[in-house]
Amino acid sequence: MFATTKSSTLSPLFSFRRTSAPSKPRFWNLVPMKQPSSPGHLALGLANTRGTLHVSCSSPSEHASQRSSIQGGEAFFRGVLESMQSVYLNRNPTAKAILDLVHSAENNSLCYDHLAFRTFGVNGYGIDSMASFFLDYGYTQREELRFPAKKLRALWFSPPADSLVSSGSGVNGPLPRIFISELLVDQMSPQTQEIIRKYTELSGDGNKYAALASSLGHLTWEKPLYSEFQQLASESEYAAWTLVNGYAVNHVTISTHRLKTHLKDIKKLNQFIEDSGFRLNSEGGVLKVSPDGLLLQSSTVADSFSFQFSDGTTESVPCSYIEFAERLVLPQYKNLPDTEVKEFHRRDGFEVASADKIFESTSKEQLSRVGS
Repeated sequence: MFATTKSSTLSPLFSFRRTSAPSKPRFWNLVPMKQPSSPGHLALGLANTRGTLHVSCSSPSEHASQRSSIQGGEAFFRGVLESMQSVYLNRNPTAKAILDLVHSAENNSLCYDHLAFRTFGVNGYGIDSMASFFLDYGYTQREELRFPAKKLRALWFSPPADSLVSSGSGVNGPLPRIFISELLVDQMSPQTQEIIRKYTELSGDGNKYAALASSLGHLTWEKPLYSEFQQLASESEYAAWTLVNGYAVNHVTISTHRLKTHLKDIKKLNQFIEDSGFRLNSEGGVLKVSPDGLLLQSSTVADSFSFQFSDGTTESVPCSYIEFAERLVLPQYKNLPDTEVKEFHRRDGFEVASADKIFESTSKEQLSRVGS
């Protein structure tokens, strides 16, 4: 069984802006998925080819196009991140318990490696709908990843260079990378396409306010029928998750190599978490290692929550999870003293094969292991 703790008043961990004025607004439905147990902070934000892609291992400093500083009001930006995190922690007791556990063991600040979001790649509700917010605040688009079997694509975004030296914790520390994926809706069955198009069209201009929806914990479309959720789940568990979770944070990732104790070794952290009663995603093995051996990742199995569908049916559906990532020093910097190693000396980017297995953290197969 998962060990969990009740949600309590949340300490701040993250901050945002959008400069372009929205076109003439229309009203859309903001459907509350679950009332948070505590109000938290409600700072608002506005909004190829197939085959395996190996992402560049170069350091952020080697990309001349990366912006050097955050654009606009940093306090606002971090406030929106903090609101996203507040929703995430209130809905996911496992994630909150683990963050509290690691923080207690470390007695030090925690850094986030990345935040992840899922989207529908249709009607303007794909990657761009969420990415625009981060690009407005100084993030830089990096590589694309493709997942043909899951009919997904993803992009990741690096934070402004000067945000990496922040000494705070969580969202108030070094800004995390952002990983945004989208379902390639045009490749789905006609029945699944019809359902997804129906709800994204009902949402009107909701895609312009992805960050706002995420920070409030609301869907921008109406609640679906349970039969529609089942149809999507039968074809794509990713699609079913997105239908009921919308723009909510899919997972946050602890940067393990930035920890100060023995837990900085991800293998020891995994053992510590399992010994504390939590279950880790076993798809492809608990520890996912990139082919170059420099990116090590693991994750918990997602929590579940009760969702009331529009036909009155209430069922348990998957929510979010927490991930762990250790980025090792690049070969050209291996002789640097530990005290001189910075984040840009380490492996950057993501790995398709590992990310593909991490996606399974919300799968029915992994969730069925919880409590078994």
